[in-house]
Amino acid sequence: MNRYIISEQSKAGDFIPVALALHDLLSQLPVTARSRDNPGVRIEGGRVIDSSYSGPVLEQVIQSNTRIKTTPSNGPYKGVPVIVAPVRDAQGDAIGAIGVVDITGIFDLATLMEHQAAIMKQVCGKDPCPLPEEQSGSKR
Repeated sequence: MNRYIISEQSKAGDFIPVALALHDLLSQLPVTARSRDNPGVRIEGGRVIDSSYSGPVLEQVIQSNTRIKTTPSNGPYKGVPVIVAPVRDAQGDAIGAIGVVDITGIFDLATLMEHQAAIMKQVCGKDPCPLPEEQSGSKR
């Protein structure tokens, strides 16, 4: 019987089965994972790309013991939204972290809503948009 133990001292190989399963469940979104004390894995395209991986967001999550949604400014995911969560022990301490590319971050609804008026003006060319005679209620 194979056994994988996730602890603060886990090595990359301990994370590979879990990270590959998450990768498959998430339609092959890139997945990264590491323990507190050792580098971990980076998985893309159905295979392990790096078995000595440590990204800055993984490290920050382990340090802060909080989930982080961000867009890294460096590393292989520079400019790509990611979400990383801590792996905690029974006492609630961060012993590792697992992250994925955050496809919800690509569609930032808050930013879209902030810019809605400018977008509508660009699309319609006039304000208000749509004009009263163009609204769906006026066509009935």
